[in-house]
Amino acid sequence: MIINEDLLLSKGEIRYYKPNQLIFCENEFPFYYYQIIEGNVKLNSYKEEGKEFIHSILSDGQNFGEYAIFADKPYPMNAETVTKSTIVRLPKQIFLDVVGQRPELLSRIVRSLSQGMYYECVMKKYLTSLSPVVKIRGLLDYLKSSQNKNFLYSFKIPLTRNQMGCLTGLCEETVIRTIKKMEKEKIVSIRNGKIFY
Repeated sequence: MIINEDLLLSKGEIRYYKPNQLIFCENEFPFYYYQIIEGNVKLNSYKEEGKEFIHSILSDGQNFGEYAIFADKPYPMNAETVTKSTIVRLPKQIFLDVVGQRPELLSRIVRSLSQGMYYECVMKKYLTSLSPVVKIRGLLDYLKSSQNKNFLYSFKIPLTRNQMGCLTGLCEETVIRTIKKMEKEKIVSIRNGKIFY
């Protein structure tokens, strides 16, 4: 959690969202900093042919939208809830005032932005591959690394096959076939329809 919940609630407003509800749209100018209290949010965009590309999926305690505030540019993607979500938003100027008064908070935001950039660099390396196995394994490696779980099949993948496709640029059918191939090669284990890596 970047901003302490008590501070966030004293300065911001709580918003309740249903699943699949837009929080902001691509090309809108930023008016708020957002932090998830509970739920899941995806940052996405759509290709020319209408296929969704998911940039990331965020959960409890994670923040989004601050990069557009600092850049003073419109959002390059949409933010949409995946599940029922409770989100606190701070108006842009209040957010900038709070950050300006608290150097430790600015340090946490820089670290968060750096982690996002690191994720983008890691995923670009895998997404340029023509191999679906390389793309999916790269995604799984990154997700597992953030959980500190080093043992084989110790990490339950928190994504649907469709979400994995949207994150890697693959169609869902390709993800399904690739996961089955990876199971045969003992790279993943499937238990009750859930993928363990």
